Amino acid sequence: MSELTPKTRWTGHLALDGMSVLHSEPTELRRRVGMVFQRPNPFPKSIFENVAYGLRVGGMRDERRITECVEQSLLKAALWGEVKDKLKEPATALSGGQQQRLCIARALAVQPEVLLLDEPCSALDPISTAQIEETILQLKEECTMVMVTHSMQQAARISDYTGFFLMGRLVEFAPTVTLFETPQNPATSDYITGRLG
Repeated sequence: MSELTPKTRWTGHLALDGMSVLHSEPTELRRRVGMVFQRPNPFPKSIFENVAYGLRVGGMRDERRITECVEQSLLKAALWGEVKDKLKEPATALSGGQQQRLCIARALAVQPEVLLLDEPCSALDPISTAQIEETILQLKEECTMVMVTHSMQQAARISDYTGFFLMGRLVEFAPTVTLFETPQNPATSDYITGRLG
Protein backbone atom coordinates (compact mmCIF):
# COMPACT_ATOMS: atom_id res chain seq x y z
CA MET A 1 0.00 0.00 0.00
CA SER A 2 2.90 2.32 0.56
CA GLU A 3 4.44 2.37 -2.92
CA LEU A 4 1.99 5.10 -3.97
CA THR A 5 2.57 7.25 -0.89
CA PRO A 6 5.30 9.87 -1.42
CA LYS A 7 8.00 10.21 1.23
CA THR A 8 7.10 6.90 2.89
CA ARG A 9 9.88 5.65 5.14
CA TRP A 10 10.53 2.07 6.23
CA THR A 11 12.79 0.65 8.90
CA GLY A 12 13.46 -2.93 9.84
CA HIS A 13 13.10 -6.07 7.76
CA LEU A 14 10.01 -8.07 6.88
CA ALA A 15 10.25 -11.13 4.68
CA LEU A 16 7.85 -13.66 3.21
CA ASP A 17 9.63 -16.92 2.32
CA GLY A 18 12.95 -15.11 2.62
CA MET A 19 12.00 -12.34 0.16
CA SER A 20 11.76 -8.78 1.43
CA VAL A 21 8.20 -7.51 1.15
CA LEU A 22 9.57 -4.02 0.50
CA HIS A 23 11.25 -5.21 -2.70
CA SER A 24 8.49 -7.54 -3.88
CA GLU A 25 6.35 -6.89 -6.93
CA PRO A 26 3.20 -5.27 -5.41
CA THR A 27 0.62 -7.24 -7.41
CA GLU A 28 2.18 -10.58 -6.47
CA LEU A 29 2.53 -9.53 -2.84
CA ARG A 30 -1.15 -8.53 -2.75
CA ARG A 31 -2.07 -11.97 -4.04
CA ARG A 32 0.01 -13.71 -1.39
CA VAL A 33 -0.94 -11.45 1.53
CA GLY A 34 -4.54 -10.45 2.28
CA MET A 35 -5.54 -7.55 4.51
CA VAL A 36 -8.63 -6.90 6.60
CA PHE A 37 -8.76 -3.45 8.16
CA GLN A 38 -10.07 -2.23 11.50
CA ARG A 39 -13.25 -0.83 10.02
CA PRO A 40 -15.13 -2.64 7.26
CA ASN A 41 -14.30 -1.13 3.87
CA PRO A 42 -16.54 -2.70 1.22
CA PHE A 43 -16.11 -1.37 -2.29
CA PRO A 44 -19.05 0.60 -3.74
CA LYS A 45 -20.07 -2.48 -5.71
CA SER A 46 -22.43 -5.41 -5.30
CA ILE A 47 -21.75 -8.11 -2.71
CA PHE A 48 -20.74 -10.47 -5.53
CA GLU A 49 -18.38 -7.98 -7.21
CA ASN A 50 -16.68 -7.15 -3.90
CA VAL A 51 -15.57 -10.76 -3.55
CA ALA A 52 -14.87 -11.22 -7.27
CA TYR A 53 -12.74 -8.07 -7.46
CA GLY A 54 -9.36 -9.63 -6.63
CA LEU A 55 -10.02 -12.57 -8.92
CA ARG A 56 -10.77 -10.28 -11.86
CA VAL A 57 -7.76 -8.03 -11.15
CA GLY A 58 -5.65 -11.19 -11.01
CA GLY A 59 -6.74 -12.13 -14.52
CA MET A 60 -9.47 -14.71 -13.93
CA ARG A 61 -12.00 -14.55 -16.77
CA ASP A 62 -13.98 -17.79 -16.41
CA GLU A 63 -17.31 -16.58 -14.99
CA ARG A 64 -18.28 -20.06 -13.78
CA ARG A 65 -15.01 -20.34 -11.85
CA ILE A 66 -15.42 -16.80 -10.45
CA THR A 67 -18.92 -17.67 -9.26
CA GLU A 68 -17.61 -20.83 -7.56
CA CYS A 69 -14.79 -18.90 -5.86
CA VAL A 70 -17.19 -16.19 -4.66
CA GLU A 71 -19.51 -18.79 -3.14
CA GLN A 72 -16.64 -20.69 -1.50
CA SER A 73 -15.16 -17.49 -0.07
CA LEU A 74 -18.51 -16.37 1.34
CA LEU A 75 -18.99 -19.84 2.87
CA LYS A 76 -15.54 -19.68 4.50
CA ALA A 77 -16.35 -16.22 5.88
CA ALA A 78 -19.65 -17.56 7.33
CA LEU A 79 -21.68 -15.13 5.23
CA TRP A 80 -23.10 -17.23 2.37
CA GLY A 81 -26.34 -18.16 4.16
CA GLU A 82 -27.11 -14.50 4.83
CA VAL A 83 -26.37 -13.12 1.35
CA LYS A 84 -26.85 -15.93 -1.19
CA ASP A 85 -30.17 -14.46 -2.37
CA LYS A 86 -28.96 -10.85 -2.59
CA LEU A 87 -25.55 -11.04 -4.26
CA LYS A 88 -26.44 -8.20 -6.67
CA GLU A 89 -27.33 -5.82 -3.85
CA PRO A 90 -24.86 -3.13 -2.69
CA ALA A 91 -22.31 -4.34 -0.16
CA THR A 92 -22.79 -1.09 1.73
CA ALA A 93 -26.34 -2.17 2.65
CA LEU A 94 -24.98 -4.96 4.88
CA SER A 95 -24.61 -4.57 8.65
CA GLY A 96 -21.17 -3.75 10.09
CA GLY A 97 -20.49 -7.36 11.06
CA GLN A 98 -21.63 -8.61 7.66
CA GLN A 99 -19.44 -6.02 5.92
CA GLN A 100 -16.42 -7.18 7.91
CA ARG A 101 -17.09 -10.82 7.00
CA LEU A 102 -17.49 -9.68 3.38
CA CYS A 103 -14.04 -8.07 3.60
CA ILE A 104 -12.67 -11.36 4.93
CA ALA A 105 -14.33 -13.22 2.03
CA ARG A 106 -12.84 -10.71 -0.42
CA ALA A 107 -9.37 -11.28 1.03
CA LEU A 108 -9.81 -15.07 0.99
CA ALA A 109 -11.00 -15.21 -2.64
CA VAL A 110 -7.45 -14.94 -4.00
CA GLN A 111 -6.27 -17.70 -1.63
CA PRO A 112 -3.60 -15.74 0.25
CA GLU A 113 -0.83 -17.47 2.15
CA VAL A 114 -1.00 -14.85 4.90
CA LEU A 115 -4.01 -12.89 6.14
CA LEU A 116 -3.36 -9.70 8.12
CA LEU A 117 -6.19 -8.56 10.39
CA ASP A 118 -5.91 -5.12 11.99
CA GLU A 119 -8.31 -5.15 14.96
CA PRO A 120 -11.08 -6.64 12.78
CA CYS A 121 -13.61 -6.64 15.63
CA SER A 122 -12.99 -3.25 17.22
CA ALA A 123 -16.00 -1.59 15.57
CA LEU A 124 -18.35 -4.54 16.04
CA ASP A 125 -20.94 -5.64 18.59
CA PRO A 126 -20.34 -8.83 20.68
CA ILE A 127 -22.44 -11.07 18.40
CA SER A 128 -20.59 -9.95 15.27
CA THR A 129 -17.28 -10.30 17.12
CA ALA A 130 -18.13 -13.90 18.02
CA GLN A 131 -18.95 -14.63 14.36
CA ILE A 132 -15.65 -13.13 13.18
CA GLU A 133 -13.71 -15.08 15.82
CA GLU A 134 -15.42 -18.33 14.80
CA THR A 135 -14.54 -17.59 11.17
CA ILE A 136 -10.90 -16.99 12.13
CA LEU A 137 -10.74 -20.24 14.11
CA GLN A 138 -12.12 -22.19 11.14
CA LEU A 139 -9.61 -20.61 8.74
CA LYS A 140 -6.50 -21.43 10.82
CA GLU A 141 -5.74 -24.50 8.73
CA GLU A 142 -5.94 -22.61 5.42
CA CYS A 143 -3.54 -19.73 5.88
CA THR A 144 -1.31 -18.01 8.38
CA MET A 145 -3.11 -15.19 10.15
CA VAL A 146 -1.54 -12.28 11.95
CA MET A 147 -3.99 -10.26 13.99
CA VAL A 148 -3.58 -7.03 15.92
CA THR A 149 -5.86 -6.75 18.94
CA HIS A 150 -5.92 -4.72 22.11
CA SER A 151 -8.18 -7.30 23.72
CA MET A 152 -6.22 -9.74 25.83
CA GLN A 153 -9.33 -11.91 26.10
CA GLN A 154 -9.58 -12.12 22.33
CA ALA A 155 -5.90 -12.99 21.97
CA ALA A 156 -6.29 -15.72 24.59
CA ARG A 157 -9.39 -17.13 22.84
CA ILE A 158 -8.17 -17.38 19.27
CA SER A 159 -4.39 -17.19 18.94
CA ASP A 160 -1.81 -19.94 18.98
CA TYR A 161 1.06 -17.50 19.55
CA THR A 162 0.99 -14.01 21.02
CA GLY A 163 3.43 -11.14 20.73
CA PHE A 164 3.27 -8.26 23.18
CA PHE A 165 4.33 -4.91 21.71
CA LEU A 166 5.02 -1.75 23.71
CA MET A 167 5.80 1.61 22.10
CA GLY A 168 6.25 -0.08 18.71
CA ARG A 169 8.74 -2.68 19.91
CA LEU A 170 8.26 -6.41 20.36
CA VAL A 171 8.67 -7.10 24.08
CA GLU A 172 7.83 -10.80 24.16
CA PHE A 173 6.64 -13.55 21.82
CA ALA A 174 5.56 -17.02 22.95
CA PRO A 175 2.82 -19.62 22.68
CA THR A 176 -0.31 -17.86 23.93
CA VAL A 177 -0.75 -20.04 27.01
CA THR A 178 2.90 -19.54 28.00
CA LEU A 179 2.79 -15.78 27.50
CA PHE A 180 -0.36 -15.38 29.59
CA GLU A 181 0.53 -17.83 32.36
CA THR A 182 4.28 -17.36 32.70
CA PRO A 183 5.41 -14.16 30.98
CA GLN A 184 9.19 -13.71 30.98
CA ASN A 185 9.33 -9.92 30.71
CA PRO A 186 8.16 -7.69 33.60
CA ALA A 187 6.42 -5.32 31.16
CA THR A 188 4.39 -8.22 29.75
CA SER A 189 3.46 -9.31 33.26
CA ASP A 190 2.49 -5.75 34.19
CA TYR A 191 0.23 -5.47 31.14
CA ILE A 192 -1.46 -8.83 31.73
CA THR A 193 -2.10 -8.06 35.40
CA GLY A 194 -3.34 -4.54 34.67
CA ARG A 195 -0.47 -2.64 36.27
CA LEU A 196 0.43 -1.26 32.82
CA GLY A 197 -2.01 0.09 30.24
